[in-house]
Amino acid sequence: MRNEPKIQSVDRAARILELVGEAGSIGVSDLSRALGVHKTTVSRLAATLAGRGLLERDEKGSYRLGMTLVYLAGEVMADLQAVAVSRPVVQHLAETTRETVNLGVLHAGGVVCVDQATGGSSIMSVSWIGRRTPLHCTANGKVLLAAMDDEQLEHVLSEPLSAFTSRSIVDPDVLRSELELCRRRGYASTIEELEEGLNAVAAPVHRGDGRVVAALSVAGPAFRLRPIDVPRVAEEALRGAETISRRLGYRRREHLHDHA
Repeated sequence: MRNEPKIQSVDRAARILELVGEAGSIGVSDLSRALGVHKTTVSRLAATLAGRGLLERDEKGSYRLGMTLVYLAGEVMADLQAVAVSRPVVQHLAETTRETVNLGVLHAGGVVCVDQATGGSSIMSVSWIGRRTPLHCTANGKVLLAAMDDEQLEHVLSEPLSAFTSRSIVDPDVLRSELELCRRRGYASTIEELEEGLNAVAAPVHRGDGRVVAALSVAGPAFRLRPIDVPRVAEEALRGAETISRRLGYRRREHLHDHA
């Protein structure tokens, strides 16, 4: 496979971050020597990184890693922690409902499945782990949309919403109403919106600071997970999501409603 061409300035900026991380604190002159690049170029790159909070400059003029990196690392660790603590809950929920249970996180404008367990009655043999699905027509995705602030949500809704079945919601106003319902009742559902014959419910997983970090869903065939069954299965999903949330340090079940 042919290597993609590098963007030199980006590659140098990334190497600066690595060098600062290795040294703890380092000046422009030392960075210039390590990179083999003129001090003026290094100074501009370091100043740009500092402007984004990726580096911080101390009183001696040396650079150290900035707090933005701490925040970004925290986002990744929160996702990894959610997967680690959720595994027994995902498995138990699959056994209890006898359906397919997924844990999804927001990534690249969609929802990515990071864990899955299949119950005894499930006819679904496909693994969704690592696959990205749309936000607007999945139960997990609706939970993540409902937790967004207004600016994030409107950015998503500014793009065309694709129809995957005749039941897919493609009208932004209709989807807004659906998300409002999700906030009020605390869970989301889809009735054959992603695939014909597939229904699902999902509940939010919160981390310690109250933010929704993932969504826990139960999916099954429409003939078994009927609309009349949704509230009952949703309660099981809510209990599972609440258990994961507690393990992540969360204590308020009503947080999703706070975004209404």
